[in-house]
Amino acid sequence: MTDFLASLHARAALRCPRIVFAEGSDARVLAAVAQISGAGIATPLVVVPDVTHVAAIRAAGGIPIVPEESEHLASVQECLVAWARSRARDEDEALAQASAPLAFANALVALGVADASIAGAVHTTADVLRWALRLIGAEGSGRSVSGAFYMVAPAGGVAWPHEVLTFTDCGVIPEPTAEQLSDIAIAAATDRVRIVGDEAMIAFLSFSTRGSAESASVLRVREAVALTRARRPDLCVDGELQGDAAVDAIVGSRKAPGSAVAGRANVLVFPSLDAGNIAYKLVQYLSGATAIGPIVQGLRKPSLDLSRGATPTDIVHAAAIAALQCAA
Repeated sequence: MTDFLASLHARAALRCPRIVFAEGSDARVLAAVAQISGAGIATPLVVVPDVTHVAAIRAAGGIPIVPEESEHLASVQECLVAWARSRARDEDEALAQASAPLAFANALVALGVADASIAGAVHTTADVLRWALRLIGAEGSGRSVSGAFYMVAPAGGVAWPHEVLTFTDCGVIPEPTAEQLSDIAIAAATDRVRIVGDEAMIAFLSFSTRGSAESASVLRVREAVALTRARRPDLCVDGELQGDAAVDAIVGSRKAPGSAVAGRANVLVFPSLDAGNIAYKLVQYLSGATAIGPIVQGLRKPSLDLSRGATPTDIVHAAAIAALQCAA
């Protein structure tokens, strides 16, 4: 385990929040719950469809919850009815979802019974985010919810400017507007302080560096940089920057002289979901970097989305991330 991952787990264990896992009948989740409980990273609350899974969850160190037998079912139903009323949706249809694992898990977070929710090993990203947005909601009126990966440098490889780089958005918004790019950057910076503990150095990426090219996407990135500086003058931000100028000190000094970010960036904001998703997968598979995520950012309370290819180790890392996101 890298120094960062060891630190991540240790700092999470100092908080040990209540994390609800919506997919308790999946073997990977069960294996992860045993590790999470054993390491003290969190107190796992595990949603299971019926009593046949209860013994296995208890043996793993988790607290099993069967929605239809839970003491919280009535409160969850009230939560769903309140959501339906606020959106002029059918209350009976909403009520019928009360025992559904994703609805139940996110309602527990909204009600304060759990501090965070984790799902996605079985369910799609769309389903995970839908219930998180319905019941937990975005942090701040009109703010965007996005996704990030924490890329941990492989041991013995080419030196990175930082052991951990934040790649964002890699999972949610296909074609972000300037306002959404700004939201993404600010959310990533906020989470980085909680999760990594260093100062965010934000590079808005493009195929252009400081006017070397012109296009609609370049103009959108420039607008996002200006907007972010206006909204958060305390953040260290630069752009538009090409990838090499963002992470290589020599190239950065040539292409963006005087920049406080060029060559030192640790938060890389991609201009589109295409760019971000392709970049993180290539870095992961070609360099051997560890990719932790997708980490959902911008929610009032944490609700993380796993990859459906997630391993038990991936789920343990996600739980540690969620524990530190609870620090807000």
